[in-house]
Formats: sequence, structure tokens, C-alpha cells
Amino acid sequence: MAQKDNDRPAAKTPRSLSGLRPFLRPYRLQITLAGLFLVLAAVSTLAFPVALKSLIDQGVVAADPAERVMALRGHFLALFGVGAALGLFSALRFYMVSWLGERVTADLRNAVYGHVVQQSPEFFESNASGEVLSRLTTDTTLVQTVVGSSLSMGLRNVVMGTGAMAMLIVTNPVVMTQVLGILVLVVLPSLYFGRRVRKLSRASQDRVADSSAIAAEVLNAIPVVQSYVQERREAQRFNSSTEAAFETARKRTKVRALLVGFIITATFGALLWGLYQGTQAVAAGTITAGHLGQTVVFVIILVSSVAVLSEVYGDLLRAAGATERLMELLDARSPVAEPTAPLALPHRPAGAAVAFQDVGFHYPSRPRLPALQGFSLQVAPGETVAIVGPSGAGKSTVFQLLLRFYDVGSGAITLDGVDIRQASLADLRQRVGIVPQDSTVFSTTALENIRYGRPEATEAEVIAAAQAAFAHDFITALPEGYDTYLGERGVRLSGGQRQRISIARAMLKNPPLLLLDEATSALDAESERMVQAALERAMAGRTTLVIAHRLATVQRADRIVVMEAGRIVDIGTHDALVARGGLYARLAAMQFGLDDREAA
Repeated sequence: MAQKDNDRPAAKTPRSLSGLRPFLRPYRLQITLAGLFLVLAAVSTLAFPVALKSLIDQGVVAADPAERVMALRGHFLALFGVGAALGLFSALRFYMVSWLGERVTADLRNAVYGHVVQQSPEFFESNASGEVLSRLTTDTTLVQTVVGSSLSMGLRNVVMGTGAMAMLIVTNPVVMTQVLGILVLVVLPSLYFGRRVRKLSRASQDRVADSSAIAAEVLNAIPVVQSYVQERREAQRFNSSTEAAFETARKRTKVRALLVGFIITATFGALLWGLYQGTQAVAAGTITAGHLGQTVVFVIILVSSVAVLSEVYGDLLRAAGATERLMELLDARSPVAEPTAPLALPHRPAGAAVAFQDVGFHYPSRPRLPALQGFSLQVAPGETVAIVGPSGAGKSTVFQLLLRFYDVGSGAITLDGVDIRQASLADLRQRVGIVPQDSTVFSTTALENIRYGRPEATEAEVIAAAQAAFAHDFITALPEGYDTYLGERGVRLSGGQRQRISIARAMLKNPPLLLLDEATSALDAESERMVQAALERAMAGRTTLVIAHRLATVQRADRIVVMEAGRIVDIGTHDALVARGGLYARLAAMQFGLDDREAA
């Protein structure tokens, strides 16, 4: 989906709005009612010139004064009836189309968001989260404007313009033929302006998305920005982005203004020509004054409908671009697909069996750099295996492939004898618990953050998990205990506290396979000892894979896998690996030697 800005396709026609059909289809009844009220409001508007003609010919110009008074009363009452009907049907139309706009927009947002959160990490390698948010907000708002307002206005003016044109053709065929000729000359140049508006509308929305992407990135990294004193630079970068968005919007507005000005001027000329012909006809006695009044109103309705349609067309073009961008998100397909006939993973009494069979993998963003090469590893149920190695060795890649965030390029991974590509994603991930290096805390309470591991868990189970992770004491010390709001990204907690919340979440899930990615890296020495003891209790009876840079945390693992450049270079216990020399022995000498100097 991600493309360079100048490669992005411009919205070709308002037919791009056809992507909204699946979201409109469930509301056929509401659409029918809105259409009915729209037609009735348009008919009421078209009835006004007919009532006006009767008022002039039969009321204003009547010879007998008594008859004139009675006729005026009747005709004014008729006009009031037309106005009341117009007001009633317009209100009902407004309510129905506004309801449709809000409902369809909500459904569209839900569908796009629900689809995006199911995408694999590969999607987010090439799509900034800020741009996705812009599409969820700005683009859906444009769609709401069209569905809830502009489209209804356009259809109403199409009905009124068509009705007015038909009445003019019936009552004044000669004049109407001339006016139609002028209108055709108006439409042809409008097509050129319309193409320019389409391209600039899409470009404007892309520039707004760029600004949103910058803002989202910087706001999520405020401590880093401020610690490097880059506030002014980031503000300038955002300012440059918004200025680019403004400049593109200015160009779009300029073209739209030219389009609107041209249409209004040309249609006003058509109106004056029709009036001129009508006054000549009255002077010649070929039509009555009422007929002229009716003709004037019909011409005004026709001209105003054309003018409104030009404005609506601009809105449709902007919404077409927005719809295309939203459909791009909905059309994005994750390369990690659910199997058509998933195999059930067998239940084991203690832990899970994991096997990597000659696995090879390249990240999509780095196709020439292998992340794993010929990676083969067998992990028995209940076994604790540590994976160590320098940064970039491929340790975290092992976890991402095991969770099927990506699919292997070659080879296979099995869980309890089943190829994970043949198991449903939900079943696979339900069997795996992970404590990541960068702990994630959501903008909710401590209770709900831990319960995220198992939403149906009772409060007592949540507290038990927190106690096991040595998080209970600091949580109860918070102002509202477990009901304390932890702030965005857990800003009210220390790094170690966030990590213990993450550990408690994984322990509450109670999976047969536990993945620990530097799970104690953010803890001080005392907290690390407490959490390490809790993790050892949690690891009992289940399979555990541990990634660690600090070798002191993995010395008691059943086996230690040493990785370098995406390959396994050695496997063994801590003592055996140290005795053999090699990469692990060098890493151990560096770390423990450093610890000895610090202790001295």
C-alpha cells in the first residue's frame, strides 16, 4: 500500500465512492426514506413557481377587487402550504441523511481500524502510524460530509434542476433551448477544472497525513526530543509539513474558486438571457406576467442547482480521494494469512514442544540481509532454553517468527508437532505468553493492564498474578490501588514497575510456552532478584525461551543457544560453553570481568 507521494494514484472520478457500497447496503430502509423525503422536498420546491403563477394571474391581476382579495387569501394559503411541506420534508431529509452519515462513518472507522490491527508488523514497516490515524480521522470526516450532507444536497439539486428544466421545456421550449446551449458551454470547461481539483484534493490529503505522521512520532518520543533540546527543530519540521499542506490546499482552493466563479458567472448570464427573452415575450403579449414570474423562478432554481452541484462535485472529488485512501487500508492483505482449514494444537500436560527446522528468513524491508540462516532447534516440553548473542544476531527474530508476526522464508516451525502455519493465529498465540524488552502499558488502570493477559480473569486472579510478579506492593501504594489510571504508555510508573506489570500480565495468561525477551532488563538489582524468583516459579511446568544480553540471568537455563549473524554457533550449558571457548566464552569474560572490576 505504501507508495512515494508522487506515485500515489489520484482519484479518477467520483465513482471511487462506490467503495462505500458495502457500508451503505445494510441501511437500505433508511436510504429509501431519505430518498423519499428528498424527492418530496424537491417537489415542494418545484410547486412554488406554479403557485406563484396562479397568485399573479388569478389574484394580483384579477379585475374585481372583491374577487382579488379572496383569491389572494387562497393563493397565499396555498403558498404557505407549499412552504410548510418544504420545511417538514427538508427536516426529515436532513435527519435521515445526517443519521446515515454518522452511522456509515462509524462503521467505516470500525472496519478500517479492525482490519489494520490484524495486519502483520510488515505492514507497519512501510506505513507510519500517524498516516493511518490521519486516514481514520480526516478521511472518514470527509466521507461523513459527503454521505451526511453533500450527496443529499447533490441529489436534491439534481431532482430540482431536472424538474425545473422539464417545466421550462414544456412552458418555454424556445428560451429553454437557448439556455441549455449556454449550460453546455459551462459544463465543458468545468471538466478541465474538475480534473485539476481531483489531483490537488488527493495531494492535499496526503500532505495532511504527512503532518499527522510527524506529530504522532514526536509526541511518542517527547522525553528524547526534550533531552536532546530538539523542541525547536521538531516544531520547525512540523511547521514545514503544515506549510506544505497549506500550500497544496491553497492551490486546490484556487482552482475550485475559479471553477465556482466561472460556473456562477456563466449560469447568471444564462439566467439574464432567459429573463430578457421572457420580458420580450410579455411585452409582445405572448405570455402572461404570471407565466413570466413562474419562468423566472424555474430558471433561478435551475441555475442555483447547477451552482450547488458544482460545489457538491468538488466535495465528491475530495471524498473520492479519501475513500480511495481508506479502501487502500481495507484492501491491504497481511502476508501472514489464516489457514483455510486450521489444525487444532494438541493439549500437553506440561509445557509445549517447539521445533525450528532449517529456518531461513529475510525481513521484507531488508531483502538482501538474512536475519536467520539454517536455524534448527528442538525444545522439549518443560525445558528452559536461553538464546544469547550480540545485537543483530537474530534472537528477537526467533520470537517474532514463533508468534507468526512474519512467516518463515524457508524451513518450518512446529508447535507440539503442528506446523504453526497450519494452526489458527488465535490458537497459536493463545498458547504463547511474551514479556517484551520494551514493556507496554495501556492508558487504563493497573487492574485492566494486567487483566489484558486474560480478560475474563477475576480480580483475585489478577492480584495473585501481581503478587507473583512482585507488583502487588507498589500497585497498592498507588493513590487508588489497582484502580489507578496509569497514564499514556504508563508514564506514571518507573521502567521497572512497567516491566513487572508486563510480567504479571503474561503470568495471568498462564500459557504453556513463555517467551522472555530481556524480561528483567529494566529492573534494579533488588527487583531483578525478586522478579527472577517469580519467573522461576512461573517457568515451572512450562517451556520457556529466554533472550538475554546479561549472561548472569541465563546461567541456570537447561541449555544456552549462542547465535551470531542469524546462525546457531554453539549450544550447551553455561559451564560447558565457557570451557569450550568461542563466542560465549568471550561474552562471559567481558561481562563477568567488568562485574569484577566494578566490585573491586
